[in-house]
Amino acid sequence: MNDSASPSVAIACCAPLDAPALSDEEADATAALFSALADPARVRIVNALATSSEPVCVCHLTEPLGLSQPTVSHHMKKLVAVGLLEREQRGRWAYYSLQPDALARLALVTRAGRGACCA
Repeated sequence: MNDSASPSVAIACCAPLDAPALSDEEADATAALFSALADPARVRIVNALATSSEPVCVCHLTEPLGLSQPTVSHHMKKLVAVGLLEREQRGRWAYYSLQPDALARLALVTRAGRGACCA
């Protein structure tokens, strides 16, 4: 999946890995989701947002991650593209938060049954 895909397409189309069969679309979407999470910085970003009660500015992630602002923004773009994050522009800074059901949907990819992930 490329960055021009609409947000939440990947996460909305994922099917549990133990589903009887996966369509090409489900397999592609699941691969895109895992690809987005295959970078340690992105996993740390998801962790930071999952433990924050408020949206987080990119400027507050650069120091804890030890990365430049453009690099953090690049990672954020990847996570938005697969539907894990929401982006809100406030002046010159972008603030990010997890999609409301992102963690639940991630959990469903690794569990049996289709549940809310594929409703």
